[in-house]
Amino acid sequence: MEHVRLFEGLGFDQIKISLKSSNVLSTVKAYELLSRQVDYPLHLGVTEAGTLISGTVKNALGIGILLSKGIGDTLRVSLSADPLEEVKVGYEILRALNLRHRGPEIISCPTCGRCEIDLFSLVQEVEKAIVGMTSSPKVAIMGCVVNGPGEAREADVGIAGGRHQGVLFRKGRLVRKVGEKDMARALIEEVMKITGEREPDEQSRKHEGTKTRKKRGL
Repeated sequence: MEHVRLFEGLGFDQIKISLKSSNVLSTVKAYELLSRQVDYPLHLGVTEAGTLISGTVKNALGIGILLSKGIGDTLRVSLSADPLEEVKVGYEILRALNLRHRGPEIISCPTCGRCEIDLFSLVQEVEKAIVGMTSSPKVAIMGCVVNGPGEAREADVGIAGGRHQGVLFRKGRLVRKVGEKDMARALIEEVMKITGEREPDEQSRKHEGTKTRKKRGL
C-alpha cells in the first residue's frame, strides 16, 4: 500500500498490481487482503513455481483459487519449462473454471486394468493432431467398455475402446465400430467435420508454437 500511495501521489491512476510468491497459500492470502483495499486490476501468478508437474499444480491451485473467488484480471503461469507449456497451463486453468475456452478439451482415462487398447499413444496422437485448433469441442478418448460409452456419448466426439477395437460416437449418436489402428484417424476426422476446421499441417503447428512462445503471459 505504501507503493500504491507513492504512485497515486505522483498522479498515476492506471496501475496494475502483482503480489506473486512462490508459496501458494501466501500468494492467495496476499491477493485476498489487497483486493479488499484497492480497486486496481490485479495480475495473478505463483512465481518461481518450479518444473512442469510441480509448477503446474502450484499455479493451478494459486491462480485457480483466486479466480474462483472473482479475484484477478490477468495472469502469468510460471514454469521452469518451455514458455509454450506456460500458456497451455494458463488456458487449461481458465477452461477448468469455465472462464475461457480455446482449443479442444480432451477427456481420457487414467491407468486402469480394464483398458484394452494402447490408450496413451492414442491420446498423444490425437492431441498432437488438433493442437492448433481454436474451436473447443469436447473429445472423449476412453479405454474400456465400462465407463467408456457414457463418457464418449456425452462428448462432441468420443470413442470407447474394447479389445483391439472401439465404438465411435458423434454428438451422442453411435457412428460405427473402428479398429484400434484406425481410431486416431477416425477421431481426428470427426473433430474436423463438426468444427469445420482442417487439420493443421506441420508447418502450421510450428508457426503456432513460435507465436505462442512469444507470449510470456495471458
